[in-house]
Amino acid sequence: MIKHAISLVSLLAVTACGTAQGSAETQELRYQGSVGAVTFPELAEDLGYLAPVKLKWIGNTTSGPQDIQAAATGQTDFGGAFNGAVVKLIAAKAPIKAVISFYGSDKDVNQGFYVPDDSPIRGPRDLIGKKVGMNTLGAHAEAVLKEYLTRGGLTPAQIQQVEPVVVPPVNLEQGLRQGQLDVAVLSGVLRDKAVERGGIRPLFNDVGLFGDFSAGTYVLTERFIERNPGTAKKFVEATAKAIHWVQTHDRAEVVARFRQIIAERARNEDTKTVGYWKSGGVAGTGGVIAPEEFQRWIDWLERAGDIEPGRIKAADVYTNADNPFAEEGTR
Repeated sequence: MIKHAISLVSLLAVTACGTAQGSAETQELRYQGSVGAVTFPELAEDLGYLAPVKLKWIGNTTSGPQDIQAAATGQTDFGGAFNGAVVKLIAAKAPIKAVISFYGSDKDVNQGFYVPDDSPIRGPRDLIGKKVGMNTLGAHAEAVLKEYLTRGGLTPAQIQQVEPVVVPPVNLEQGLRQGQLDVAVLSGVLRDKAVERGGIRPLFNDVGLFGDFSAGTYVLTERFIERNPGTAKKFVEATAKAIHWVQTHDRAEVVARFRQIIAERARNEDTKTVGYWKSGGVAGTGGVIAPEEFQRWIDWLERAGDIEPGRIKAADVYTNADNPFAEEGTR
């Protein structure tokens, strides 16, 4: 899979080099959005922080790994994903750099692993031979699951017997209730609605393992940063200010602003889901990246044999250079 990623990135990088035009900085950023949700760059543009740079929506992402692949191959100008997925793509020779955190987990927003109320599953060892439904492989949910199993004392061979299964998020609850899945990874509005309906209970969640933490970052390609340093700086500064705006305003004001943005962009979306919004989940002030938010997953990937020990260093993966809140650190 790593070799395939290298080939894909290399091929499209050559294509991007061949079609690049001039050296003038771009004032337009192509990106993928999320249905029924407002991203921090979208909020930054709406608040006026991004001007004169403008966003160009080209569609909605299907997953974090897909989003950063799109950025790495030049289909978009930035993308965001789980930090472990960012490390894996960099290990596959993708010339990208993480520049700001954009999502995470806290007491209000987190990824929970749920089972039916009458399930015999009570701990890590009970998961051997079981199916765990999640939105994508190689990202946040799979990493958290394997950390839970490792801490529970399972051997690598036993961990291999726990089967992660890719299921569209909207179908996870149904799969769990119908017995097609033994465990479902639920978060956000889908988790809240499932819990409201009853009949399920949490087995564990990521916050229980790690405490509050930022889990994913937006990335830019090194080529983009080199050719467009001013635009890159504006993107990070504006997104940081938008994150800080959310961190310092009450929930009702944030939800109202999100609803307004969704209505005005006219993508035929339902604004009901943002009513369940509780928190941005970003641990660092203004999205400042902490070293451990990458080192944790580098260590995990090394233990799993996905990357060579010592090959990737956290300091080489990310930068806070353009974040105006970098001096403040974490909140």
